[in-house]
This record gives sequence, structure tokens and C-alpha cells, in this order.
Amino acid sequence: MLDGFDEGTRSYRGTTRTVYRRGEGPAVLVMHEIPGITPQVAGFARAVADAGFRVELPQLFGTPGKAISGGYVAGQMLRACISREFHVLASHRSSPITDWLRDLARDLHQEAGGRGVGAIGMCLTGNFALALMMEPCLMAPVLSQPSLPFPFGGERRRSLHLSPEELANVRKRAGEGVGVLGLRFTGDPLCPPERFETLRRELGDGFESIEIDSGPGNPHGLGRTAHSVVTTDLVDEAGHPTRLALDRVLALFEERLR
Repeated sequence: MLDGFDEGTRSYRGTTRTVYRRGEGPAVLVMHEIPGITPQVAGFARAVADAGFRVELPQLFGTPGKAISGGYVAGQMLRACISREFHVLASHRSSPITDWLRDLARDLHQEAGGRGVGAIGMCLTGNFALALMMEPCLMAPVLSQPSLPFPFGGERRRSLHLSPEELANVRKRAGEGVGVLGLRFTGDPLCPPERFETLRRELGDGFESIEIDSGPGNPHGLGRTAHSVVTTDLVDEAGHPTRLALDRVLALFEERLR
């Protein structure tokens, strides 16, 4: 059990998963990154809850609370690649697990009430908030370093891991005021610039991007492997661009959900 979280389960579509909950208020669904619910991911979820939201953090893979290591990341990446729930190379369809997550988002809104639900995906789950926009209750989608499809080849670098129907829905909802917030480091090979260019082209003013300089000699002291904007690579200091990115995520949840 994660310190400070209540542990429960959710069952949809024949699959039961452990879900960790903290806080009260409008609901925010946090979809963790590879390799799992690390201490850094749990820290982000606590920050959201402490800002006045009810956070639900489903365990999608990995061991909750386990620290990051190279072997742990590699092992969970391999499991995701061969899992039927994740289509890591699919350019024009979302992963099947997003159906389960949509059901969860719908229930969260019914339970927590308010204007709607927020959702943030990270890395492997980064684009999942786009697919969840098929649920009308999803009002605050955030994409943090969205990495699917894995960017092998030009088409996958540009793709959003969405079906044509899902992309049309994202366009429609963005045009109605449910815009998308995206976060990435400029030197991150897993989240290439072409992906954000596609979002800008498709959504126009409905896409807000925060792209943090992580190139050689950057003024922020970020290493060349910087990847996780609001978790592992967060520098929790006033004025640092990663802290400003976290503040913007919390502000978006406040604007859209309360």
C-alpha cells in the first residue's frame, strides 16, 4: 500500500485492477508511466490531491512504490510491448486498455460530481487522455511526454495513437473549449517534436504546449536523458520550468473542473 493512499479495486470489462485513492473534490485520473507507480509518480499524485482534488491512480503495470532502476524499466517495457492491452506501435488506433480507463473516468464523475474529470497520462500512457475524451465527462486532458506509438519511422513520430473516430472527437471537443495540454522536453527521443506539431496542426488553439529546453548547454541544468516532466525529472524549485509546468497542470485542473 502506498503511504497516504487508500487501496481498493475497480472492475470493468472482466478485468479487476488495484486503484489507489487520495483526496476529496473533483476527480483526476492519473495514469502512471513506465515502470509503474514509482515514488515520484506517487509524489505527483499527492500534489494533485493536496491541491484539492480526488486522485485515483490505477495500477496498470509494475510494483507500486518500487524505486526506478534500469532493469525495472527494461522489464516493464518488455511486458508492455508483448501485452495485448498495449499496442505500442499502433499509429491509428488506441490501446485496448483505454476502454477500461474510460469506464473508470465515467464512474469517477458520477461519484465525485463537479463539472467533469481531469486525466493525465505519462510516457507509455501519455496519449491515453486523448482517447478518454470520447467520454463527455473528460474535461481536462493532459499529455506528459506522450511516447506511443514508439517513434520508429516518420509516420510513427507524427502519429497520436488514435483511431480516426477518436481524433475527430478530439478535434470537435477542442473546438468546443476542451483543449489539450501537452508537456515534453525538447531533447526527448521518445516524444519527438513531430508529435506536438501534429497536435498543433489538428487542434490549432485547442492545443497548449509546454516544451522545455533540455538540449546541450541548456540553462536549466537538465540532462540529455530528461523525460518525465512532472515526476522523475521535476526540479521542485520556484521558477524552474518543470515546476512551472506542474503549476500549469494544477491550474488547468482548477480552471476546468472546479
